[in-house]
Amino acid sequence: MLVLVAPGQGAQTPGFLTPWLDLPGLSDTLRDWSAAVDLDLVHYGTKADADEIRDTAVAQPLLVAAGLLASAALGPEVRPDAVAGHSVGEITAAAFAGVLDETEALRFVRTRGLAMAEAAAVTETGMSAVLGGDPEQVLAHLERLGLTAANVNGAGQIVAAGTAEQLAALAADKPEKARVIALKVAGAFHTTHMAPAVSVLEATAHGLAPRDPSLRYVSNRDGKVVFSGTEIVDRLVGQVANPVRWDLCMETFRELGVTALLEVCPGGTLTGIAKRALPGVKTLALKTPADLDAARELVAEHTTG
Repeated sequence: MLVLVAPGQGAQTPGFLTPWLDLPGLSDTLRDWSAAVDLDLVHYGTKADADEIRDTAVAQPLLVAAGLLASAALGPEVRPDAVAGHSVGEITAAAFAGVLDETEALRFVRTRGLAMAEAAAVTETGMSAVLGGDPEQVLAHLERLGLTAANVNGAGQIVAAGTAEQLAALAADKPEKARVIALKVAGAFHTTHMAPAVSVLEATAHGLAPRDPSLRYVSNRDGKVVFSGTEIVDRLVGQVANPVRWDLCMETFRELGVTALLEVCPGGTLTGIAKRALPGVKTLALKTPADLDAARELVAEHTTG
């Protein structure tokens, strides 16, 4: 049983889409998507530097476009048993499952990125990864400092989010036996600091006509499989101001009997977590077109449909 997953913000690197645009038709596709969302995704995926693609309003549509390109390159015959995405990757997963079409997904994520960037500009906020330590002790420590556990990723990784002052206090006062690494993101995502973006996305969602998913869709909110397209969109709206529970998603993968996990471009982050948290599950990160043959072999070996 195979789950197809899409990474979240921070997975992007300068030029990561360059080799993908050498594949037939993908350059034209990305140009069409660029026009649809009024953002030069070709430039940002090939020539932009790290600072340019760190911008939330750029990074989010760029990541969703990358996942959709990788899926197109795999081919329409690839049908995973389940899909999931981390944070903004949930929008990619919604497109994989047919809840939104590609253009709807990209327009929705473009609005999301702009709204979250605007919300992040109100107060100086950010995020830091807390690696190691006892999870319960880490969560209690963050609460004492006024921080939110914005991403509970499993495998000994929790991402804290809050104001610059709160994160500075965390760096100076780390949880026992834990390391703290500041992340290169422009805001305290998945916290109450993002509440203004929720109202923007609620208005945008009224213009969508979501379909029920054609594949099992595993949600970040609680790790549950969601069968209603309308509920999935509702969850995508609220998700920006609520924690990502990737640990619960992986518990669901385990319960479903997942035997392989394939992460679309720019893969690596979620496969790294899965290697530690899901022993025995085969993993593959789809980083460049050179990985496509191995990805298709994994799909053929592990899909049950």
